[in-house]
Amino acid sequence: MTSAEAKEGRKAKPESRSPQALPETPDAAIAGKLKKVLDGPFEETKDEIRANLNREEALPQVEGTLEEIRAGLLEKVKMIGETGMMQTAFSKRNGGSGEAHLGINGLDLLAQVNDSLAIKSGVQWGLWGGAVDVLGTDRHKEYAQGAMNLTKLGSYGMTERGHGSNVQALQTTATYDPETKEFVINTPSPMATKTYIGNTARDGRWSAVFAQLYTPGVEESHGVHCFVVRIREEDGTPCEGVTIGDHGHKGGLLGVDNGTLTFDNVRIPREALLNQFADVDEEGNYTSPIESSNRRFFTMLGTLIRGRLAVGAAGAGATKSSLAIALKYAHQRRQFNTGDENKEAKLIEHRVHRRRLIIPLARTYAIQLLQNKLVQRYADQTSAQASGEWSVTDPTPKQADAAREMESLAAAFKAVATEHAMDAIQEARESCGGAGFMSENMLTTFRADTDVFVTFEGDNMVLLQLAGKNLITAFAKELENPSPMDLVKFAATNVTDIVRSRVGLGTAGQSVVDTFTSEEASLFDAEYQLKVLALREQLVLRSLVRRIQSARKLDRAEAAKVVDGAQDHLVNAAWAWIESLMAQAFIEAEQELPEGSTERAVIEQVRNLFVLDTIIRNAGWYQEQNVLSSGRVKAARAAINDLVDSLGPWSEVLVDAFAIPEVVLDRPMFKDGGTDDSQGKEAWNVGSNISITKRYGEDKGDPAEHADA
Repeated sequence: MTSAEAKEGRKAKPESRSPQALPETPDAAIAGKLKKVLDGPFEETKDEIRANLNREEALPQVEGTLEEIRAGLLEKVKMIGETGMMQTAFSKRNGGSGEAHLGINGLDLLAQVNDSLAIKSGVQWGLWGGAVDVLGTDRHKEYAQGAMNLTKLGSYGMTERGHGSNVQALQTTATYDPETKEFVINTPSPMATKTYIGNTARDGRWSAVFAQLYTPGVEESHGVHCFVVRIREEDGTPCEGVTIGDHGHKGGLLGVDNGTLTFDNVRIPREALLNQFADVDEEGNYTSPIESSNRRFFTMLGTLIRGRLAVGAAGAGATKSSLAIALKYAHQRRQFNTGDENKEAKLIEHRVHRRRLIIPLARTYAIQLLQNKLVQRYADQTSAQASGEWSVTDPTPKQADAAREMESLAAAFKAVATEHAMDAIQEARESCGGAGFMSENMLTTFRADTDVFVTFEGDNMVLLQLAGKNLITAFAKELENPSPMDLVKFAATNVTDIVRSRVGLGTAGQSVVDTFTSEEASLFDAEYQLKVLALREQLVLRSLVRRIQSARKLDRAEAAKVVDGAQDHLVNAAWAWIESLMAQAFIEAEQELPEGSTERAVIEQVRNLFVLDTIIRNAGWYQEQNVLSSGRVKAARAAINDLVDSLGPWSEVLVDAFAIPEVVLDRPMFKDGGTDDSQGKEAWNVGSNISITKRYGEDKGDPAEHADA
């Protein structure tokens, strides 16, 4: 074989059905059509919320003392309260509309403007208010309405110094005293101190405190329950027995007053127990309509599902604003020439710049489209529960499975959305150079404020393991709270016989394939792409089961070690699962657009970019498993470059579809003389008249070697 023949053998195989590059001149009207896809079924309510946020006073305050920034944020929360946009998510019983999705979408849009405002609003209306609304009954109506109208500022007292994600092991106690008909709230050790509690250090007067419930004559705890506890008097002084600490200056979210809480035998009325799912009568008898303690625990933590969806949505909101700022800057700022010494190119005309911003933009689209599906599903579920169609206390087996699945979806979505936010916002900041580092241009604020998103409302690594465990236990319906032995028990089942549905997200790709040999299918084919991602999802799950199967004859302690050793597989299984669902949501949204339309051609290329980037992220695995050949992986790498070239001129249209409030995009760096476009508005020139796969016959090697700058 000659060297030329050898080189020919290394070439990426040309792909069939490759799309043509998009027109060089973008159509601005397409942004409105893409916006409808991104807003999904929530477009009308989102537009109403956007109108309330397009104001200067909603923007984050970055100068002043910590006290001034906190005081200023409280005023912004009051401003949001006047719009009524967050209160509608409360139940009809307490004066809301009962539409849970409104609060989640509200956090997404608030975070596009001001993450501190989003989080403090989320604590007040979503966590404190949500706990009282969801876990309380008619006797707690005054607290719910006080949360709604801000006459009762509150916090969510769950996390402890010794226990964050492991909520079942919280140490704070609530012991019933039948003589006084009161609960006694106590912090038994320093490790039981409530920590990082938002709205506590300065503003909160009340707290929804989670504690182990004890009743007379019963040695064991009845489990974690939630109580309304007054922590401050109206003048701001701590209530008797309550010690409040201040976490002070943080790495972000400076306006959110995070603090600590400890309780020294604080007495509260018996009625302060939020008794939707359990109660204690005057004599101290404990009752609950939910017999299983584990199911009761997870039912009472329903507010965490909404919180995790909301935090994921908030992370996505900040990402959208950051990418919009960075890409708009890239269409103005010039740097280096592209062959003509008299002309400098715009940043977006350099391939490396397109790659660093348009690839994360494609993933942002995928996250948004999955978010729409999950929020709609959660809204349908809560609506069915409110109407009585779905019993919360005695669900059917199918409903119980769906509820557990919703928990997994919220956990994995929060992880993927917030981790992407960290990566994408950092890339947006860096891509704007010195201008991106100026606080006035907001990117450093978005970056700092979203940092904590990866660890609050559940650490991402813990949430991904939770989702991974639930992927296993979903097939063993009798399991409610999987222990290591429970996991081993499931390992004896035949995973290959399982045909798993797609959690009610649609019809595309209803089954998981067992083998994958179709090298003839196009990398651009939607069904093929879904199979590629779904195959990884299934094979990683099988590998996980095989790893824990060896422990089935071990005792509990040894089995726990085996499961602990498989934590990386739990995380990988969750990643593979959620990315597969992202692709499916993308495909289903794309199919709603008219065939042959420009908007469908644009979003098809965004979908191709997301899927191919996901494949390349896991290229090592695909080649190790002999799923994709090296030539096919090279073809995917080449396609990514061609796709960012094609989408480059359209990237501003793509971020305009986010409909970011103008007040956010009115940044000083856009008015800098350095962005002057006096050199002319020459036509885009990246060879965009050619087929996206025309150059697939070339061995491109490392994409970085072919960057234009």
